[in-house]
Amino acid sequence: QVQLVESGGGSVQPGGSLRLTCIGSGFAVGAYPMSWWRQLPGKERELVASISRSGDTQYEDSVKGRFAISRVSDTTRNRLYLQMNSLKGEDTGLYYCKAELWRDIWGQGTQVTVSS
Repeated sequence: QVQLVESGGGSVQPGGSLRLTCIGSGFAVGAYPMSWWRQLPGKERELVASISRSGDTQYEDSVKGRFAISRVSDTTRNRLYLQMNSLKGEDTGLYYCKAELWRDIWGQGTQVTVSS
């Protein structure tokens, strides 16, 4: 069964860091384009960061220099990560990972709250 499960969200103060993890099952995360999205309160879901099959990365302008997307795909781990540093209040939202297989596969989301 093809599935994505996110974890790592939580509450953090401004300036803090979190690392989100997305565990893939039923496929290799290294073989497909993968991405992180977020839905901020009252807004549409938006692309935060993406990584291509070849490893090229792209970021939404507001997170450049603060967030980093990476992945590990081997016999023991099949994961996508989003390292988030220097978090701001406007980063608060529900974060999702996505895999672009023959159809888009979404995780269930993990909540990130940045507040003092």
